[in-house]
Amino acid sequence: MQYYSRRLIKPGDLNANNTLFGGILLKWIDEEAGIYAMTKLESKTVVTKFISEIDFVSSAKQADVIEIGLEFKKYGRTSLTFSCEVRNVFSKKVIIKIDQIVFVNVDKNGNPEAHGMTV
Repeated sequence: MQYYSRRLIKPGDLNANNTLFGGILLKWIDEEAGIYAMTKLESKTVVTKFISEIDFVSSAKQADVIEIGLEFKKYGRTSLTFSCEVRNVFSKKVIIKIDQIVFVNVDKNGNPEAHGMTV
């Protein structure tokens, strides 16, 4: 697992329990995963196709620093699949695990388009 970016948890990122709001974290993951997919496929036209079961293992609180890790799994004809893990930078405690995130390369009309990448 390679950890690509870090985020500081700020007051606006919190839920009613004063822990990191899951929706904010998923937004960050989708953004980071999209950038990762673009760089792996050498394409700016990728879209999120699928995110498997999301396992919230622990929480983060204000002033924690988290890091988002992604690991390549496989190429499809038009797609790219990888896994994700988010952890606390200092404690290394896992916050969330996602087994599969799939992005699809699309043409200018939004239709799946072969990317030509192989393992």
